[in-house]
Amino acid sequence: MIISRLVAGRSPLVRLAMLAVGLVLAFGLPWMIYPPVALDIAAWALFAVALDLLLGYTGLLSFGHAAFWGSSAYATGIIAIETGLPFYVAVLGGAVVAALIAVPIALLSVRRTGIYFAMVTLAFAQLIYFVANQWRSVTGGENGLQGIPREAFGWDLADSFYFYYAALPLILVGLFVAWRVVYSPFGRVMVAIRENPARARALGYPVNRYKVQVFVISAFLAGIAGGVYAIGHGFASLQEVYWTTSGKVVVMTILGGIGTLWGPVLGAGIIVVLEDYLATAGIDAIGVITGAIFVITVLVFRRGIWGTAKHLLRSRVRQPSPEPGERAEPAARASSR
Repeated sequence: MIISRLVAGRSPLVRLAMLAVGLVLAFGLPWMIYPPVALDIAAWALFAVALDLLLGYTGLLSFGHAAFWGSSAYATGIIAIETGLPFYVAVLGGAVVAALIAVPIALLSVRRTGIYFAMVTLAFAQLIYFVANQWRSVTGGENGLQGIPREAFGWDLADSFYFYYAALPLILVGLFVAWRVVYSPFGRVMVAIRENPARARALGYPVNRYKVQVFVISAFLAGIAGGVYAIGHGFASLQEVYWTTSGKVVVMTILGGIGTLWGPVLGAGIIVVLEDYLATAGIDAIGVITGAIFVITVLVFRRGIWGTAKHLLRSRVRQPSPEPGERAEPAARASSR
């Protein structure tokens, strides 16, 4: 039993060790790679974890999360430019805007399931894209919102290296919120809804209300990530609200492993580093290469990289109860693989 808990990562000692390793990597990332790339990894990692709350833990595939990432990027930039407040306030303000936009979208989207839910969210995201493109006096249209400052209590954050460490607490707080949501009674209900919505409803849980709540939480966390990304790059463009951004974060989440929290972080790191390497090497067909790698990885690692690694380790010992986001499998089936 002790060995199985250690292998499954459910021992408090193992969790503390994983947390320590994660923090060391987070704080040491700008020393290992180019600081702007490190910031991109952190922002996309939180974005992927935010999506995983919907996809991995609630079973809702959203193709419209670029709406929250992008709307927060624009709102953060506008707040920072117009008010001169510290970027922390601007990012949180942008996240609140994303959450407010998510409320009506969630109320309409949760009435559908499966591919219909995904298409409804995509339609709303395209609506946000249209508004951002047409509202040129505010968003800059095709030129984007430029000159977003990095103001924070008089600190000199022009250097991306120092800005990374200034923005990292926002990312870590967002990841902690996601972890706290998953490992709570609310998170258990999320998983119950994913596994069998009808049974969860029969037990007295207001399924649609829970879906709306997790949708808004996910949008808020995506908004934090989008705000940090906009401040870090100094601009917000239409690319942030375009549908390909939603597809990119879905790829990251599935590549790392849905329903794992650590998986989306790993997937974000792989995609961002790979894209940076290909762009530096002067390769134009970045989407083709990353797409091919994604297809191959999904075919080989059906649970994603992180999820497959955990499954292989667990299959060598007696099966413990699964983590909140993982689907239970009969021991006989797992041991026969």
